[in-house]
Amino acid sequence: MPDVRIVASNFGFPEGPVVMPDGAVILTEIAGRCCTRIGPDGARSTVGIAGGGPNGLAVGPDGALYLCNNGGGKYPPGHWMATGPADDYDGGCIQRIDPKTGDTRVLYTHCNGHKLSAPNDLVFDTQGGFYFTDLGKRYARTRDHGGLYYALPDGSKIVEVAYPILSPNGCGLSPDGKVLYVADTEPARLWAFDIASPGVVTKQGWPSPHGGRIVAGLGGFQRFDSLAVEASGNIAVATLHAGCITVIAPDGKVVRRVTMPDEFPTNICFGGPDLRTAYVTLSATGRLGALDWDEPGLRLNY
Repeated sequence: MPDVRIVASNFGFPEGPVVMPDGAVILTEIAGRCCTRIGPDGARSTVGIAGGGPNGLAVGPDGALYLCNNGGGKYPPGHWMATGPADDYDGGCIQRIDPKTGDTRVLYTHCNGHKLSAPNDLVFDTQGGFYFTDLGKRYARTRDHGGLYYALPDGSKIVEVAYPILSPNGCGLSPDGKVLYVADTEPARLWAFDIASPGVVTKQGWPSPHGGRIVAGLGGFQRFDSLAVEASGNIAVATLHAGCITVIAPDGKVVRRVTMPDEFPTNICFGGPDLRTAYVTLSATGRLGALDWDEPGLRLNY
């Protein structure tokens, strides 16, 4: 197992880490209903007023934080993972948080007249818009379909890109910005969508259920969570139950598996001056880990 340094602990289901210009890491706490900043000195503070179930997080072209909020879950005593929607759940949303002032506003709650169910992860393109996944909310006997969307950060436009997808989770762009990768949680499949123009993808025909093309799928009882792309173009996918980060080449080959000290590593991002420090949320134990990475991560657009 690689040397994973524990940066901070005692989080309520940590997710969505982003490394800020000053070296701080801001992550979400899904069960804690907040965004938390961990400074270079280890000091912690709450950023904005997220509420609900804050999940994926990204920095936008204006320097603000953009947040996928799944609307919140119910956490019985002793459970760190939700067993269903929160009692006050009324759909999910996309939020904007000013990291300096804490000003928090809702940008989107619907697309084409339909409520967003459980927005999960997002990534900005070079044009300043962002793709985001909606995992779909799970209930005792039913579940909402998931989907893939594209939106502008000023709240003026949201479009459906691909629907339905069983359980779309992490998403990331290829180095040339021409391919969007989406991790599908329940079947542990990695999909690719070829981008024709911002918010428009070239759909594959039958038998693709949503127009994406399959990159890879893992056997056994494993599930995919969020992902990050390396500068090489390989896709590093947080893999649940296997307790590792699975690095997959664009041609579908598994390049390597990096074991984590947690059964539920849920997300990964890159930081440091050369982007060779990987930060991983270790959600079953409520920790943020860091480790030296074999390859530099891809520099995000913002």
